[in-house]
Amino acid sequence: MTTRIGSYPRLRVEGSGRGMVSQAGAVLLVETVRKTGLDSAISAALTPWRKRRAVHDPGKALLDVALGVALGGDCLADAAILRAEPEVFGPVASDPTISRLLDTFAAAGPKALAAIRTARAEVRSRAWELAGAKSPAVDGSVTLDLDGVLVPAHSEKQDATATWKKTFGHHSLLAFVDHGQVGSGEPVAALLRPGNAGSNTASDHIETTQLALAQLPKALRRGRQTLIRTDSADGTHAFLGWLSKPGRWLSYSVGMTITDAVHQAVLEIPKRAWTPAYDSGGTERPGAWVAEITDLPDLTTWPKGMRLIVRKERPHPGAQLRFTDLDGLRLTCFATNTQGGQLADLELRHRRRARCEDRIRNARDTGLRNLPLHDTAQNQIWLEIVSLALDLLAWMPMLALTGDTRRWEPKRLRLRLFSTAAQLVNTGRRHWLRLPDRWPWTDVITQAIDRLQALPNPG
Repeated sequence: MTTRIGSYPRLRVEGSGRGMVSQAGAVLLVETVRKTGLDSAISAALTPWRKRRAVHDPGKALLDVALGVALGGDCLADAAILRAEPEVFGPVASDPTISRLLDTFAAAGPKALAAIRTARAEVRSRAWELAGAKSPAVDGSVTLDLDGVLVPAHSEKQDATATWKKTFGHHSLLAFVDHGQVGSGEPVAALLRPGNAGSNTASDHIETTQLALAQLPKALRRGRQTLIRTDSADGTHAFLGWLSKPGRWLSYSVGMTITDAVHQAVLEIPKRAWTPAYDSGGTERPGAWVAEITDLPDLTTWPKGMRLIVRKERPHPGAQLRFTDLDGLRLTCFATNTQGGQLADLELRHRRRARCEDRIRNARDTGLRNLPLHDTAQNQIWLEIVSLALDLLAWMPMLALTGDTRRWEPKRLRLRLFSTAAQLVNTGRRHWLRLPDRWPWTDVITQAIDRLQALPNPG
């Protein structure tokens, strides 16, 4: 009788295997790069920084780092996982070459950043065209979510300071295009700021919005069809005035602080003026109501057409009330210049800004948990690398996945799709990746590849 030791099978391990490929599922990202034309766009944009007789293209090297980050890497050296599989990713530059190249981009400052961002904007337009009905702007409108994110630093880095949460690091501003309930979101701006940068600094929010708008197709860079959605950190005269400037005419839905004037206005709302709020599914939410108070406080110093909408609700069990709350009910307020629509619909639209928190969590899982370099210029290039990785993690599901799989976050994509191993088979002049038939998500990968390969080639 054999005695079983432990709960798992005992295996013998050796390193003599041939024809095997790790991270084979990452071919989905490689094919996304090819079909969107991201490789050629980045390569063309970074041509001025290619030295004569250089072996490696600067655009390919930068994109390799972004692919490594998309697969779970968090530093430049993690491009090694691509270097180990040249059959899938092609030749990858050495770590010293990548490090010197990033220093070159950092030294170029705004010129290199502008080149990378211009290429991303060009490719984004093509990706949305390829997506068709899955595009976030399929109905002719788009929503941009802005939010701040604290990036802790565990060593002395340039501009790393104490933050408002009493941590140490940087206080960056990010902007994402919301793909709605059926998808995720993609980054369109990343502004690196010192840790002590203010939460209500209007100039920084304006710069972030400008960077975000520049990433959109030209038809969406101004006009009411573009909605800027933020929390109360952006509820300033300067920022709302900039959004409402004639010729720009952007729509906004911006959280507002509950001031004494707002609190007094809420006290004057008659009971019949409160209407039931909606839950995330669009049905009435018990214990939550909304009302408009535009005519109650003095708004003469604010932009024309601004409306104030408040929400009161019973707090969740264990939630701590604030002194600005009313009769045991939690109060929140936001401003919008959207003139039509039901109050409950406008409030639900604003509350869906919470999806931005999911985007930030995914960004932390994709290279933003820590800035790996020392100088601010270097780390700003790193933010662009992270943005490229997040672009790919948004475009690939948009173009190739359907149903629930399109909403999978980076962690799940890595565990179920990208980490899949395969056998590399060379027959004639063709190379095949044979995925294991017992892997539960092999069909997801093969069907996604078929959808990508069916798309037209760039150019």
